[in-house]
Amino acid sequence: MTWVAILMGSDSDWPVMSAAQQTLGDLGIETEVRVTSAHRTLEDTLSYVEDAQSRHCGAFICGASLAAHLAGVVASQTLRPVIGVPIDQGPVDAGDVLVSKVQMPVGMPVATTSGGKVGAKNAGYLAAQILAVADEALAERLRADRATRAAKVKKQNTKLQATLNE
Repeated sequence: MTWVAILMGSDSDWPVMSAAQQTLGDLGIETEVRVTSAHRTLEDTLSYVEDAQSRHCGAFICGASLAAHLAGVVASQTLRPVIGVPIDQGPVDAGDVLVSKVQMPVGMPVATTSGGKVGAKNAGYLAAQILAVADEALAERLRADRATRAAKVKKQNTKLQATLNE
């Protein structure tokens, strides 16, 4: 079975990145989570990417703050999709991190979501959609998830309309 690797430059990124794991878990997709750094543990990062590919990892989600090179390093080592999640931390805000992720050189793409927990959730959904191209059962779970979300909005609107018409 194909699975998704969630990588972070530091364990301080986990409060944000846990949202990606939760989203994928809710959709029935297995994950592995690792703290690994493009700067401090480069050899470990490269080794993990190679090993993950050999075990049928379908996509990588990389969360990092500050210089945010983790996603770019992973993208340079794999043909699997890499999704970057900007994390706001320290002196650098998520907007600066976002810019570093979207300015990858030609041939090393990193799909990038918004920052924070919403971005991490969307990274999970994007990884799931990528995997669903070759997995109809997963595609059906994604359709059901969307239908549930749509029903929630419709219910909210019905409640609001009833309140407005009182």
